[in-house]
Amino acid sequence: MKFIKPLALAFLLPATFYVAEATMPTTLTAEARAILSQDSLTLNQKLPFDNEVVTGKLKNGFTYFIRKNGEPKGRVTMYLGMKAGSILENEKQLGLAHFLEHMNFNGLKHFPKNELVNYLQKAGVRFGSDLNAYTSFDQTVYQLPIPSDDPELLRNGLQVMRDWAQDALLDGEEIDKERGVILEEKRGGRGVQQRLQDQYFPMLLNGSLYSKRLPIGTEEILKTFPYSEIRKFHQDWYRPDLQALIIVGDIDPKEMEERVKVLFADMKMPKKALERKKYRVDLLNKNQFLAISDPELPYTVAQILIKSEKDKVETVGDYRNELLKSVFNKMIAGRFSELMQQPNPPFMQAGGSISDFLANLNTFSLLVVPKPGELESGFKAMLTEFERIQKYGFTQTELNRAIADMKKGNEMSFIERDKKKSDSYVNRYLNYFIDGEPALSNEDAYRLTKQLLPTLKLAEVNGLVKKYYTDLNRDVLVMAPEKDKATLPTEAAVMSWVKAVEESQVAAYDDKVSDLPLLSKEPVKGEVVSSKSIDAVQAKELTLSNGVKVILKPTDFKNDEIQIMAYSPGGTSRYSDADYFSAANASSLIDASGVGQMSNIELTKYLSGKDVSISPYISERYEGISGRTDKEGLKSAFELIYAYFTEPRLDQDIFQSTMTRAKGSLENRLSNPNNVFSDKVKEVLYGNNVRRQNPTVEMISKIDRERALAIYKERFADASDFVFTIVGSFDENQIKPYLETYLASLPIQKRNESYKDLNIVEPSKGERVVVHKGKEEKASTQLAYYGDYSFGETENVNMEALESVLTIKLLERLREKEGGVYGVGAQASFSKLPKPRYAFSIGFGSAVDKTDALIASALDEVKKIQEQGPDKGDLEKFLAEQLRQNELNLRENSYWLNYISSSYQNDLDLMRYSRRLDNLKKVTPTSVQEVAGKYLKKDRLFEFILMPDSK
Repeated sequence: MKFIKPLALAFLLPATFYVAEATMPTTLTAEARAILSQDSLTLNQKLPFDNEVVTGKLKNGFTYFIRKNGEPKGRVTMYLGMKAGSILENEKQLGLAHFLEHMNFNGLKHFPKNELVNYLQKAGVRFGSDLNAYTSFDQTVYQLPIPSDDPELLRNGLQVMRDWAQDALLDGEEIDKERGVILEEKRGGRGVQQRLQDQYFPMLLNGSLYSKRLPIGTEEILKTFPYSEIRKFHQDWYRPDLQALIIVGDIDPKEMEERVKVLFADMKMPKKALERKKYRVDLLNKNQFLAISDPELPYTVAQILIKSEKDKVETVGDYRNELLKSVFNKMIAGRFSELMQQPNPPFMQAGGSISDFLANLNTFSLLVVPKPGELESGFKAMLTEFERIQKYGFTQTELNRAIADMKKGNEMSFIERDKKKSDSYVNRYLNYFIDGEPALSNEDAYRLTKQLLPTLKLAEVNGLVKKYYTDLNRDVLVMAPEKDKATLPTEAAVMSWVKAVEESQVAAYDDKVSDLPLLSKEPVKGEVVSSKSIDAVQAKELTLSNGVKVILKPTDFKNDEIQIMAYSPGGTSRYSDADYFSAANASSLIDASGVGQMSNIELTKYLSGKDVSISPYISERYEGISGRTDKEGLKSAFELIYAYFTEPRLDQDIFQSTMTRAKGSLENRLSNPNNVFSDKVKEVLYGNNVRRQNPTVEMISKIDRERALAIYKERFADASDFVFTIVGSFDENQIKPYLETYLASLPIQKRNESYKDLNIVEPSKGERVVVHKGKEEKASTQLAYYGDYSFGETENVNMEALESVLTIKLLERLREKEGGVYGVGAQASFSKLPKPRYAFSIGFGSAVDKTDALIASALDEVKKIQEQGPDKGDLEKFLAEQLRQNELNLRENSYWLNYISSSYQNDLDLMRYSRRLDNLKKVTPTSVQEVAGKYLKKDRLFEFILMPDSK
């Protein structure tokens, strides 16, 4: 368990989409013009369209994009995108664009009622993760990834897209059933962020129509709208001239194009087609201010948004301007990252960027999360950095690093172009259709970026501040906990802060870069002393001269990706409760401090332009290393591994900074109902065991810097029992020198130790626990079973089947039949060590007054499986999904890395993956019934329920 984590904040803004931003006039230097002229490239040249996709438009206006892509093999991804969303609703239709999206899963011409989901699940398509859709202001998108190696399924998948386009049945009975589902979706979304959003949306969206067309709609209309309204919206806007079909996958594009032409050519336009207006958020040419509070907001957030018009990205010059802004944003992130590593950072989090906003606007957004009670000083500190940039600009070395990072990313994307997943392409064509964004081929994107990056000049990047950091069309938004409501600043006060910063003396930024090597001394090289093949997984196990074991599995799944994982038994279990907080956070603190002769700031700069990421970890039972690199970065990756063993550091500045920010983020944690709920659940399950409690300010205060460093050094002092697993695009001869130099030289003590079984287990008898916390009239329910487990391949696969079939039944009953929930599911987990244990849970949100009835329904479905076994059809769905998912897993580096490493950790047979398909096929209604009866026992049931505050 790691307590300390980077402060994660959601920017409290409306959902946005990537749209090209405003073009900046550019005057190129002679050097830049020379670079561009090498390929006859000019700034006013139109951007080319992707020549790797087959595209066309039918006579009825329907558009299609079809691309062949072999990864993953035997799969195809289909998207139906339409330029129709909630912005097109009239006052009687609020929420119906989204409601209609739901209805397209509840009855189509060729798939009445719920037959669509039922049919696709039998084909191995997962509802919610594979089969899905979304509705936003300006678009609605349906997505269907399916196997392409089954002709019937491929044909029916295309028919689904055709039915989605215009053939929803919109049956009245089905509409009424879905009302409850969507009302629960709306209820589940209520909370502190939604309450705040209701207040600031009118300001941020300048009172435009967008502020009155949130896709979820209003409760009154969702409950009472007549069927005619949703049918009218469907007739008006689900039409071919607003729709595009995107198909990317392992298919024949020409053959697919012919099918599309035949299937979609008969789609009809309405007799009186309404104009599809393009809506705007008009600039008001004035500044706005809003200060608001909420009792459940855990910390203060202040944000400045400076809005401006944006242009389309249509030319090479436009594309170049986008690169300028990306470089600018990277350098801002670097500046603020350094600030937050000061011993007493001026805020918990801060930053800024130029980005797209909504419709026709983009924003220069500045944000600060001040330390508790220090809004003014935090706000001024954030503004001071932007003032520093405005007065002095960035440095050439900062620009060089940002360009190096982008160059590396560009190269890696191009290297992996034939290994890209089909899903990575669909948004390229969707955004082109919806918003007219550029759709470049892999080659064109690589070539343009490669040529344009060297032409970016420091003066141009610095000029972006003057263009976007203006004092007009500026919104200031301050949000604070309710307890600080009385001290919220006025607009005049905030403007006085701004003026004070503008008039202050600001020094230029000093870009400190280390000229020292990462390691203080070179390792004393060891050797490989033995080698054996592991035929079960087409890998090889090497033993090094210091006892370190290395499992090598070369693959061709990626062209240049190498993943690394290492472990050793021990972890925090070997330390007392008094040392636990220091032990649990030791690796996070070390990781944040840099390593070897470099601080974290210096290390970040050193690694610019490299695709390398290595980090240490200490968990309850293990310590180790995890990370990834490409072939070019192998030396740096192994240097980092060696340094984390031999030259760790825990800088006082980093320790103090981390403690300060962590405490600040936790000070008001109990204002969040979910934290109060979680605390109670853990108290019931684990008493006051410090190893299972959520972090608090008091716990963080118990972390001792010297003890944390000492514990870390102890855990990594002996490499003799470490096992490294390396999977990816390498060969043994290529990687062997790094193993000998950096792993075989790691220090050893030949300790004979393992982790300790702390015997932290849940009570054997369940109970009902109700927690009252929160303003919203909604409930959150977790039903959970815990106990000893008979770990084994057969038992495990039957437990997975139980999770799957029960989830299907819960969705059918609690969502589709009773309309009482938006989402519901079962989840099973089990482990072999330190002793075989399992946990099985059912979770859902609902209305307060429906909680007990829904619990009864859920437990009734459990009882049915225990008494009658699951439906055979539901087991067929589970089997189909698992067979398809297994095919994908076996082509992923991450799968093999975790599979091999966990097999060694848990002493599991490496051949078990080859038996998985046979074990899956042996699952029967009776075998699942048995595990349900064995583990979902009534007396083990815990009912954890979060209710709103008592009235």
